[in-house]
Amino acid sequence: MDLSYIINELGEEREQYFNAVAPPLIQSSNFAFKKVEELRSRFRDEYSGYIYSRGLNPTVDILRKKLAALDEAEDCLVFNSGSSAIFASVMANVNAGDHIVSVEKPYTWAQKLFNNLLPRFGVTTTYVDGTQVENFEKAILPDTKLIYLESPNSWSYELQDLAAVAALAKSKGIVTICDNSYCTPLYQKPITLGIDIALQSATKYIGGHSDVIGGILCGSRQMMSKIFKGEYMTSGNGISPFNAWLLIRGLRTLPLRLQKVAENTKKVFAFLESHPKVESVIFPFDERFPQYPLAKQQMRDAFGLLSFYLDVKKVEDIEKFCENLRCILMAISWGGYESLIVPACAFVPPETYNISKRSHRMLRLYVGQEEPDYIIGDLAQALNNM
Repeated sequence: MDLSYIINELGEEREQYFNAVAPPLIQSSNFAFKKVEELRSRFRDEYSGYIYSRGLNPTVDILRKKLAALDEAEDCLVFNSGSSAIFASVMANVNAGDHIVSVEKPYTWAQKLFNNLLPRFGVTTTYVDGTQVENFEKAILPDTKLIYLESPNSWSYELQDLAAVAALAKSKGIVTICDNSYCTPLYQKPITLGIDIALQSATKYIGGHSDVIGGILCGSRQMMSKIFKGEYMTSGNGISPFNAWLLIRGLRTLPLRLQKVAENTKKVFAFLESHPKVESVIFPFDERFPQYPLAKQQMRDAFGLLSFYLDVKKVEDIEKFCENLRCILMAISWGGYESLIVPACAFVPPETYNISKRSHRMLRLYVGQEEPDYIIGDLAQALNNM
């Protein structure tokens, strides 16, 4: 299916809403019926049509169709946050006493789900180095029901061989989930590689303007129906029509925005790796990156996020660097217009900070859509004044 068709036309029945070019925002909370039997039928299966916008909504459905097509999936559900999508996809596929295999250091709220919530119900999690497929095989137990992936992750960018892990999981009847927030389905397609559920934070590139929060699950119609009728409806974590409308608007410019970010990132990477005050840079499409061949094999490109280590002797130098930045904002998340930076030391209590630990000296940079010389100029002056 053509990308331009998906973004600009799919799901948009313009003749049904006055031939408006922009899709409508159907803000209604509920929908009326003329026949009792029609209402009765809808109550039996809310996944079959509109009754109450906590479930299905026309504006949200336009977005769902586009996102499913981008992932080459049968269906899609959209949540009010990425963490809601993680929660629903995991909870739908484990029962009390089951076992999960997860990559090391997944997204914070996935890790909190595995460490804090699921153990209340006897669900255990084994974390593995996901760079080696055999580590997953070794960790699988008779009661393993789920393998959770994040490729690349959003700090040090370790990858998993998605096709190999998916094949392993299918041979043992295990469900796979992959967080694809780094790449989006434009640059990596977990579903076509055999993954059961592709997950994204829509807050990042799909929204693209730092003004909306959302989460996405794509997969088979059967899997999405299962999650909808259970965790989605029970938790009430569906996205609002207005936020769905904002995400549709974000999709209109997604290819152009990603292209600009990718071009900028490569220039900023080249600057950082050559600067004497930068010890090293981590970027998946760096030929020295340990998994560079795998990155080139399953990703169309790497862009936006990169991490680096400053060659410093004390934490105050890192703090001064961050606070000297003029246009690069110190903030979490990524995917909007503006470049952002996060120092790892912000997550470390001062009394436990250790400058000899490389992880404590790491900074994550999101390269935004400003002109590359503007971004590089800001980094240069902050490094020189550090």
